[in-house]
Amino acid sequence: MVKDNDQRIQKPVFVLIDTLVCLKLNPDVNAFQRKFVNEVRRCDEMERKLRYLEKEIKRDGIPMLDIGDNPEAPQPREMIDLEATFEKLENELKEVNTNAEALKKTYLELSELRHILKKTQQFFDEVDHTIQMQDGGMQDESIQLLGEEGLRAGGQQAMKLGKLAYNTAQTSPLQNLRQAEIEAPLEDPHTGDNVYKSVFIIFFQGEQLKSRVKKICEGFRATLYPCPETPSDRREMIGGVVSRIEDLNTVLSQTTEHRHRVLVAAAKNIKNWFVKVRKIKAVYHTLNMFNLDVTQKCLIAECWSAVDDLERIQMALRRGTERSGSSVPSILNRMETHEVPPTYNRTTKVTRGFQAIVDAYGVATYREVNPAPFTLITFPFLFAVMFGDAGHGVLMTLFGLWMVLKERNLIQQKSTNEIWLTFFNGRYIILLMGSFSIYTGLMYNDIFSKSLNIFGSSWKAIKPSGNLYNHSHYILDPQTQYDGGPYFFGIDPVWQVSENKILFLNSYKMKLSVILGVGQMLFGVILSFWNHKYFQNRLNIMCEFIPQMIFLLSIFGYMNLMIVAKWFKYDSRNSGCAPSILINLINMFLYKYVDDDDDVPACYLKDWYAGQKFFQTILLLAALGCIPWMLFVKPYILKKQHELRERFHPGNEVMVDGEPAGDTTITIEPAAQSGGGDHGSGVAFDMQEIFIHQAIHTIEYCLGSISHTASYLRLWALSLAHAQLSEVLWSMVMRIGLNGTGISGGIVMYLIFGFWAGLTVSVLLVMEGLSAFLHALRLHWVEFQSKFYSGTGYSFQPFSFEVILEQTAQESAAETT
Repeated sequence: MVKDNDQRIQKPVFVLIDTLVCLKLNPDVNAFQRKFVNEVRRCDEMERKLRYLEKEIKRDGIPMLDIGDNPEAPQPREMIDLEATFEKLENELKEVNTNAEALKKTYLELSELRHILKKTQQFFDEVDHTIQMQDGGMQDESIQLLGEEGLRAGGQQAMKLGKLAYNTAQTSPLQNLRQAEIEAPLEDPHTGDNVYKSVFIIFFQGEQLKSRVKKICEGFRATLYPCPETPSDRREMIGGVVSRIEDLNTVLSQTTEHRHRVLVAAAKNIKNWFVKVRKIKAVYHTLNMFNLDVTQKCLIAECWSAVDDLERIQMALRRGTERSGSSVPSILNRMETHEVPPTYNRTTKVTRGFQAIVDAYGVATYREVNPAPFTLITFPFLFAVMFGDAGHGVLMTLFGLWMVLKERNLIQQKSTNEIWLTFFNGRYIILLMGSFSIYTGLMYNDIFSKSLNIFGSSWKAIKPSGNLYNHSHYILDPQTQYDGGPYFFGIDPVWQVSENKILFLNSYKMKLSVILGVGQMLFGVILSFWNHKYFQNRLNIMCEFIPQMIFLLSIFGYMNLMIVAKWFKYDSRNSGCAPSILINLINMFLYKYVDDDDDVPACYLKDWYAGQKFFQTILLLAALGCIPWMLFVKPYILKKQHELRERFHPGNEVMVDGEPAGDTTITIEPAAQSGGGDHGSGVAFDMQEIFIHQAIHTIEYCLGSISHTASYLRLWALSLAHAQLSEVLWSMVMRIGLNGTGISGGIVMYLIFGFWAGLTVSVLLVMEGLSAFLHALRLHWVEFQSKFYSGTGYSFQPFSFEVILEQTAQESAAETT
């Protein structure tokens, strides 16, 4: 069955498409008792064999070919063939490895024995040479006997030469013995590592000493070999050993070639096999969620699905029935359900990053307004208001554009660097943030802390007198030296060289931040109306949306209106009489106005407009009246509704989990469908809890409106900080290179420019860009989305082979690391 806002499928043939997410219909059944548990185990066993093959392939450094087109999930018949193939390869490879290990062990022993015989012969040759250099017949005879037959003691039988052993790492206590290093390393047959060893010789007499020497050598993991006593026997043994080593080399080379051929053949298909096994394993995992009908002949599944994909589901089921050869057609039925569906937002490669930003705050409740379409524009715009430099915006745009144009090649590289993947997955966000930064940078007329004078300044400086040419201060009179027309686009470039630039830009950017902030918050409250309207919650419209709009517009909407009015009403001629908007707003709450008797300039005695005191009083009373409206009206209405329901339907009990909830229970719409502020279905009516919840909501909104408006001042603060940091970087670094002359000046300029460019990218682009990004993120999550977005839903995650394979690849990479 397929649930999709009440949808269902019944089918005997299982077909998976990427628009379904199956629900577990048999949660009470033990995992080991489900129908397809044996198939899952078979898939696990096949994965184990493939991992063994992959390990051996990587060990030999054989490249594994890419799979190209993604193969389809194998049918059950093909699964049997795959099992047989993997079993054959594993057994063949294990047999080859066992034989190779045995041959290498024999080769090691023969190589060690060859070195022993050679080194032993060297020992006795050195002794013979020493004897010939000595004087005295009896002494010569004694040493000769030591060299050839061993030391004689009192005419007794000669001491036989013992066994030779060598292993450099474990023979340190035996350093006083006669020993010699083996120059060439020997390969360990178990690990394949090269090991350096040494040869030493021990003389002993009697079986008791022989057993002691043997135990000591075994304790130090030294290998013991018998050594012939006579030179002729040793030469004969060396010849036999060399002959056997040559034969072993031939056999080992043939074994290695056979192993290489087996691994090369497996490397061509191993990635394809991995995909097939993981796909069919995922299919059987999903099949284990199904339920069998009473006839045990068909499977029943319940799935969530998008409404637009019902036709695709029908076609997939029909195609699966034809391919399986089933005589029973698949059945698709819609079913009634009271469960809250998951949330599914279709995205493209452009919108996926912005949707991820929203989902990081919380997944939208089903059919709740999704902030992502609005975030697509507002997020890069608010970032650009804080970033605000056309030059830096061009660099960011070029970086984002390069990732967008080369995205196919960059995806194929499959980089695992997390920092790079973060930038690449947000390439369209970076592109839009850079593009908007170019726009706001041109509006601020700020390009690497410099300005462009494209349309000509509106300020016209008169020719100064002779003594003012070298004066550092020159005041422009707005009454006579300003033509009255603003700069065609953005801020006049004359402000870039003025000393009161910061005072002017502070006022401009601060007011602009407040206007943008109140506008976005107002838009968020308006979006809450669409939530209430869709969930048919008229009570929230009357008791939350309307008072919230009145409260926000009465205070902060009026403040924005005063900002715009002040821009139009006051200019250079009457700017000295311009009242402070902040002081005016404070006086509005204190109900304090300028009287004729107050000692203030004459221009302050008049209101901005006729009836200002009366109008502001109405706005203040409206704002204050909205607080009890939001606080008391909704709980009161809910209480009256409950009393009426109890009065006219006293015996109508609400069922909770199949049990009567009692006379004190009431069914209220779920929060997911009511837009927030209510209680879930079947929850006991508690007036105290409802009132506390409403009080928190009211206090949060009223205080939040003030704090959130102040929070938008970060747009002004970060924009000012970015501009000043860029200017400091230019004046303290770049100006050093610009002051140089001649060839030396060019060299200094080259070096200084590189240093300035490095600081620009690392500090202004990366660090300042990250700071502006995080502040824009906070403004959307807290100041904007809190007005209408609950984010208490859960995401729709359909069955997808692509997602499963990607997660498996990430897990494998993590295990390898």
